[in-house]
Amino acid sequence: MVLTRNLLYAGFSLLITLLSVAGIYVLLFADFIAVTQLMVYVGGVLVLILFGIMLSSRVHDKSVMSENVNTVWGTLVAGLILVGLSYSILKANISLLPWLQTIEMDVLGNQKSTVQSIGLKLMTDFVVPFELASLLLLIALMGAAYIATDKQKV
Repeated sequence: MVLTRNLLYAGFSLLITLLSVAGIYVLLFADFIAVTQLMVYVGGVLVLILFGIMLSSRVHDKSVMSENVNTVWGTLVAGLILVGLSYSILKANISLLPWLQTIEMDVLGNQKSTVQSIGLKLMTDFVVPFELASLLLLIALMGAAYIATDKQKV
C-alpha cells in the first residue's frame, strides 16, 4: 500500500489488510469482533472508500494518482515494524498459550460464542447508551443531509 501509486490498488491492499485483521480476531476466538470487522469495515467503510476512488478517479480525463513522496520513510517504517513483530513472535513462549497446551475435547468444549453474551449485555445493561449512540448518529446524519442540500432552491 505504501509503494503503489494507483489509489485503487491501495484500496484493494487495504481490503487484504482488513480481512487479515478479521482473521486474527477469529484466531483469538473473538467471533463477534471478527464479524463486526467484516461487516463494518470491509462491508461498509472500504466499499465507500473504493466507490469514492472509482467515482473520482478521472478528473478532466486525468487519472488521479498518489504523489508517493515518502516511499523511503514508508518502507523504512514498515520494515522496522516487520522486524519488531518478527522478533516478538520468535521470542514469545508459545507453549504457554492455553489453546495450544493440550487440545482436548473438554478444553474446546468449554469455548462458547461471545455473540450471545454481548447481545444480552447490549440489550439489558447497556440499552440506554446504545440507544443514545444511535440517536446521536441519526442526528448527525440529518445534519449532514441538511448541510448537503442546496439552499437557493429551498
